[in-house]
Amino acid sequence: MPPPRPSNAMELQQSPALNYGPAISAAAAPDRIVATSIPARLDALPWSSFHTRVVLALGITWILDGLEVTLAGALSGALKQSPMLHFSNLDLGIANSAYLAGAVIGALGFGWLTDRIGRKKLFFITLALYLSATAATALSWNITSYALFRFLTGAGIGGEYTAINSTIQELVPARYRGWTDLVINGSFWIGAAMGAVAAIVLLDPAVIGPDLGWRLAYLIGAVIGLVVLLMRMWIPESPRWLMIHGRPDQAHKIVHDIERTVIGHDQDTSDGRFPKMRLKMRDHTPIGEVVHTLFAAYRQRALVGLVLMVAQAFFYNAIFFTFALVLTDFYGISADHVGWYLLPFAAGNFLGPLLLGRLFDTLGRRAMIMFTYGVSGLLLALSGYLFSIGALSAQGQTIAWMVIFFFASPAASAAYLTVSETFPLEVRALAIAVFYAVGTGIGGVVGPALFGALIDTGSRSSVFAGYLLGAFLMIVAAIVAWRYAVSAERKSLEEIARPLASME
Repeated sequence: MPPPRPSNAMELQQSPALNYGPAISAAAAPDRIVATSIPARLDALPWSSFHTRVVLALGITWILDGLEVTLAGALSGALKQSPMLHFSNLDLGIANSAYLAGAVIGALGFGWLTDRIGRKKLFFITLALYLSATAATALSWNITSYALFRFLTGAGIGGEYTAINSTIQELVPARYRGWTDLVINGSFWIGAAMGAVAAIVLLDPAVIGPDLGWRLAYLIGAVIGLVVLLMRMWIPESPRWLMIHGRPDQAHKIVHDIERTVIGHDQDTSDGRFPKMRLKMRDHTPIGEVVHTLFAAYRQRALVGLVLMVAQAFFYNAIFFTFALVLTDFYGISADHVGWYLLPFAAGNFLGPLLLGRLFDTLGRRAMIMFTYGVSGLLLALSGYLFSIGALSAQGQTIAWMVIFFFASPAASAAYLTVSETFPLEVRALAIAVFYAVGTGIGGVVGPALFGALIDTGSRSSVFAGYLLGAFLMIVAAIVAWRYAVSAERKSLEEIARPLASME
């Protein structure tokens, strides 16, 4: 470690040969070294209005996703009854799988770009894609066009996951990271509730025609996205990303601006309170190093992330994309009343992360991941059995789902938390993308189509078999997490996984 500078005027210390000149690309100066305490200073900050604004501007992505997924489920009855579309259950399953397939491809492509060109640029690219595709969905004229537009919408949302998760992890202080991440992911269900209410109004034949209501519902998402676009204008690029990618002066300025916003002055770095890291700056990370990092150096963490993602993706997407079909086909609930059953379901999903999230930072990641995954699996198996023997009414089924997802919601959010905090900074966004893509591809894309086919059989026993598969995956994930998950609570990201550019 180099000796501290006598003044705290410059937080970033570069090699003497560079004479603290302006930032240049790492490619132009491959031996350029930076000694920085940026991570420690960001983690030392108290929670403030700045962090709240970041959470609102970035976390609203999950509200949009919740709105999208809910509309897809709640509108399924209306799409089947549409005079123009006349979708079957299989058509709906294919369209929902197309949305998830788009999310997989979008996550991979935009995840790579997020690590390569920065978090902030991707905010606007992915949001613009989401806005355009959602508006286009409202103009669909057959199953092909509908599935295509859903695919593109999913690609935008998948890209959002990588850029947003990376940025939130890198701006939120370590001691708040677990609860914050879970609550943000849980805000998906605020969007779900909005979608439910919108469906109740827009699908009421006394208010709007059957082929117009579902189109207006999708336009709601596009309008919300325009508001989000404005909210994100002031969000800074991640200083952690900038300091590695050859732009320390910009990182330095952003951190000082944040400190002045949060505490009114710069933090004093001359007393040695903030440990410094020596980093070799680079303009990108070679793909070979990325692959080695994810699947060799961190293969145990990769296994945990993959198992958690696959289990929660199948569990959530299979059940949630088809909940409206279960209510209409097995309980005789009319399509325009499905939204009322979604509201308590959404409440349980949001309250779970809100009330249990703190425990992920106190009791710890491993204990809480095992608990939430295990309980979710057991409760699904029990409720599935009751469903198979006809012991549940529509109201009883809704209460069962509400209780199950009170635990499953923080479990699913913990999967994103795990893959976003346990890999080095240079591959963080791509790690989120890879495990989201593989998990969703295996568990999420297959799930809705499989359950759509099972529901089409009209057999409760067949649907119960699908529930048992979801329960089994969650219980396996609970065991794997208890054995292999990282205890990342209250630790800095650099302590959990040192940057690949670290010189120490």
